[in-house]
Amino acid sequence: MSTACEDVLALAIEAFTETFGDVNGDMVYGFAPGRVNLIGEHTDYNDGFVLPMALPLVTVVIGRRNNTQTSRIVTTCETIDDQKDITFELGSICRGSPKWANYVKGVIFNFHRPVREGFDAIIASSVPLGGGLSSSASLEVAVYSFLEALTGTNEADLSRKALACQKAEHDFAEVPCGIMDQFISTMAKEGHALLIDCASLEATSVPLDDPNVKIVIVNSNVRHELTGSEYKTRRDECESVASHLGVKSLRFATRDNLNGVRAKLSTEEAKRACHVISEIERTRRGAELLKNKDYQMFGKFMIDSHNSLRKDFEVSCKELDELVNIALSVDGVYGSRMTGGGFGGCTVSLVKTDAVENLTDKIMKNYSGNATLFVCSAGGGARFGKLQDIPLKLWSDSQLFPVHL
Repeated sequence: MSTACEDVLALAIEAFTETFGDVNGDMVYGFAPGRVNLIGEHTDYNDGFVLPMALPLVTVVIGRRNNTQTSRIVTTCETIDDQKDITFELGSICRGSPKWANYVKGVIFNFHRPVREGFDAIIASSVPLGGGLSSSASLEVAVYSFLEALTGTNEADLSRKALACQKAEHDFAEVPCGIMDQFISTMAKEGHALLIDCASLEATSVPLDDPNVKIVIVNSNVRHELTGSEYKTRRDECESVASHLGVKSLRFATRDNLNGVRAKLSTEEAKRACHVISEIERTRRGAELLKNKDYQMFGKFMIDSHNSLRKDFEVSCKELDELVNIALSVDGVYGSRMTGGGFGGCTVSLVKTDAVENLTDKIMKNYSGNATLFVCSAGGGARFGKLQDIPLKLWSDSQLFPVHL
């Protein structure tokens, strides 16, 4: 377990002790990482390719059965402006408020077997909300993993686990997300990015463990919400173009196809399709470049991706453009782009290790907003188990709470 995960776990245990009483041998945990998408933006719901990696930023869920039919869940997230605790009957799960609870309820509803025994649980996370680093999928997969530990039954098919979490987001949070976020959070392999074919759900690990390069994520701290927003509009526009082309999705379209129906499309629809078609090809080729450590060309693809997202898909914003421009002015930065749904959130840059300090200094000095930086390596995927099986030293030495196992 990484140090970053240990810190979140310690926070969760402290909160559990304050809320529900001392931890004991019945306690279980589930955790799942956030992700950053290196290239392949707004391609997942178009059945294209994506190339994400898991982050050391995680969501942790810990808890135990309470011998009732009622579940009580508390989140420690300070940036949620809504009610931070929920109580509900397992036999009557339905959408409602607070919004974050719908992600949790959706996973319980779509779990691979009925959850009949009530439980008390704490949620803690280091994944920033609205930053484009997949806080929602991290929560969903962490809850699913927690339920696997709680019920003693695991979903052997990780694709089904990811799809169940995606369905929870579709049906309960009403966000028409693609499969990328849940897939990488479930299946990530340490030291690797993951090339995901969102049409076939085939995944190929791509080595990303070169000590000479780092992934630097910069949070613009401009927040966005995707529910009922431009995200759905972009998806509808893509589906409209696919319908005009007579194909299932834009994965199966070409520039020549697009030119043949351009007269039937709005200007916006044509631009959206241009981005998706070119981005799918960039991502497919980019995975090979990364595998071969051709960072120069991969960086160029990242820049091209950002320009396409800015001009054709129109999901960037001035803060993201500013951060990309600052990054590209630093020697040793191969490439930089916005990442996530857009309209705020984060940028991701591929950087020579010895240039990271210069990049950090330049952003802190020149960015007009208040940025938060993460220097990351590719992490592993979700895990679950009994809390007592985690080496006790990892969490008892913090002296934040009593330990009774």
